[in-house]
Amino acid sequence: MRKSITFYGLTFSLPMLVWQALFFLAPLLFLIALSFWSVRNFRMEPDFNPDNWTRMLGRAVFWQAYLRTFLLSASAAVITSILAFPCAYAIAFKLSETARRWAIFLMVIPFFTSYLVRVYSWQIFLSDNGIFNALFAQVGIGPFGMLNSSFGVMIGYLTLSFPLVVLLQLFSLVFVDKTLIEAAHNLHCGRLRTVFEVIVPSAKVGLVIAALFCFILTFGDFVSPLYLGGGDPPTLSILITDTTKSGQQWPRAAVIALTMIATLLAVAFAAVSFAYRERGR
Repeated sequence: MRKSITFYGLTFSLPMLVWQALFFLAPLLFLIALSFWSVRNFRMEPDFNPDNWTRMLGRAVFWQAYLRTFLLSASAAVITSILAFPCAYAIAFKLSETARRWAIFLMVIPFFTSYLVRVYSWQIFLSDNGIFNALFAQVGIGPFGMLNSSFGVMIGYLTLSFPLVVLLQLFSLVFVDKTLIEAAHNLHCGRLRTVFEVIVPSAKVGLVIAALFCFILTFGDFVSPLYLGGGDPPTLSILITDTTKSGQQWPRAAVIALTMIATLLAVAFAAVSFAYRERGR
């Protein structure tokens, strides 16, 4: 039966619709309009000039930055999800209720500190004369160039998203039907097979959404690629700042931003469709 939209339901959904219209739809429309403006004598002028799109999409540096950003974010989503799953699994199935609450509290604590401060602290550990290389020198190896590299960027991405991914996976795992796990054990299914055949499919929605959040956060991140990756070669977020500094080219920066938004919307749609797709379809 088709559900009719009631005045009561519309009233309670209205604040969310207004919020989305004011803080997402309206800025998005302005960003689209801005991408067609022109810059003359370092001043922006309203216009309908597609030259910004052709110039940006025709530059090799743009597509190199796009590919680098996409691969780094996709890698971060995969690596973070793999590393976070054992933590979430242990908290969900191995700890008592009290210990689980403390574990969740510890996962929330990193958000009390500025992400920028945490990234700056990693420079002390990853630099050529940092703590890690000093420890490696004690055993006669190194030094390793961990700062201003893709490895450093990945460390920053893990710092940003790891606690959140653990929490999202945990909230999905705690709602897995325990009777399914008991049934698998009664059928002499091994622990590892139970994880992959019962637990992971049952928690698929939460696991995919956690990876999606990781991808979204890292795709637009500016701090880690700049302060831990050196900013060269640039990611899309760094390319935006470089473009605005080059003759106040905000319209061309808007092109980059819109490309990022379109990519995130496409990835989010694909991930949500995969998460809610039934097995065998």
